[in-house]
Amino acid sequence: MSQTPKASKGKKQKPSPSRRRAKRDTQFKIGRVHVYLRGKVWYIRYHQHGKRYQKRASPDKETAKQIAAETNAQLECHLPTAFGFEQISLVGLRRKWLDYHEDIKRSSLATIDRYRSATVHLIAFAEVATLKHPSELSPRVTEDFVRYLRGTKVAPNGHANTAKRPLRDSGVKFILQICSAMINYAKTQRHLPPYYENPFATTGICNIPVEDAKKTFVFSRDEERRLLAQADPWLLPIMVLLLQTGMRPQEVTRLLVLDIDLEEGWVHIRNKKELGWMVKTRRERSIPITPELTLVLRSVIDGRPTGPVFRQRRCSNGHIPPFENWTRNEVEAELSQRADQLQLSSTELTSRLAVRQAAKTIWRDWGAVKYDYLRHQFKGLMKKIERPDITTIKTCRHNFATCLQDANVDPLIRNELLGHSPAGLGMTTRYTQTRPETKRKQLLAALEESESSIHIRNCYTS
Repeated sequence: MSQTPKASKGKKQKPSPSRRRAKRDTQFKIGRVHVYLRGKVWYIRYHQHGKRYQKRASPDKETAKQIAAETNAQLECHLPTAFGFEQISLVGLRRKWLDYHEDIKRSSLATIDRYRSATVHLIAFAEVATLKHPSELSPRVTEDFVRYLRGTKVAPNGHANTAKRPLRDSGVKFILQICSAMINYAKTQRHLPPYYENPFATTGICNIPVEDAKKTFVFSRDEERRLLAQADPWLLPIMVLLLQTGMRPQEVTRLLVLDIDLEEGWVHIRNKKELGWMVKTRRERSIPITPELTLVLRSVIDGRPTGPVFRQRRCSNGHIPPFENWTRNEVEAELSQRADQLQLSSTELTSRLAVRQAAKTIWRDWGAVKYDYLRHQFKGLMKKIERPDITTIKTCRHNFATCLQDANVDPLIRNELLGHSPAGLGMTTRYTQTRPETKRKQLLAALEESESSIHIRNCYTS
């Protein structure tokens, strides 16, 4: 009986014709791209920049061929391929983007809080719309998101017990701008297809009209007079400082005795990173003070060498803060120790969050006024002068900006005194209003010697 000769050892057997045909039917190659069938779906496989990509193409063979041909063309031209990205969930993208602002860009904590509050709306919408990945956002989905925002109600000050109201146009616009920035970040991190277009750009964010903007108030001279007359001895110096310097309320509550130069007549608004507080724009500035304000501040400080300028109301009634007469260096050391203890007790707290949390108790023990308390005192004062509709203490800042305009102060000096960004005068313009009497005075002065005025005077007074 004859035996089938065995293949020689080490020599590879050629596949049979039937197996070769089956292989051609289930896999092929277009340039540098391999295409193969797995189950009922065609996949493509290729290498780019030393990395292997294996992606689902299509259940249809002809469609898979077309995708493979396009991918090969992109590889040959050294372009990013449509599959050359690392997919990430919306929740993961939001976390990574916020961490980028915390760890890399080092944005202020207040800015990160605003970004977190804005993007939480997109996450809530994604749960309703069953969206998982940023690449699922399209212009149509973005329009649905805008409709979702129009129907969303929020608490104006973020407090759980505050009556909710619909988002204002400016709020919707801000949320869309922040979401657009997050999608742009995803593109730079290659979490989206290379040829993916930001769908928020197609909504025309910059062209959304703001029809329900919150009205900005400016005190009339009579209202300002009544405001100062109704303020009690504790609140009066704070109101005078706000009206004559345009300082932010938070800057007033964090103003130290060492920031006041009574001899030269200056108030210095400085960053206090070691004390857990920074100027909103991080831009330090100095504001000259009037002789009248110098008298007021001298009375408030009353010879104290250290500590906050404005102390809690109860300090006027004999209360002594725990850190009475502590130097700044001593308070900084105490803050550092408390922040370290907080960070050890909680793994979720970053170093900056721990410092911010510890700083709240540090400033309290130093006798500083809380911003919320100051805001409530201002609201009570507005009720006394029969203007309960004015609820924001920032009105004093608007009033200061308007006074500067009434006096024709140079716009660049106005910008510097208010501590706005030097890039432009846009924010300064938003803060500045014009009193009716100022409009009348300047208009009459401009038209007094015009030909039309001269002609009318000649015709009607002759």
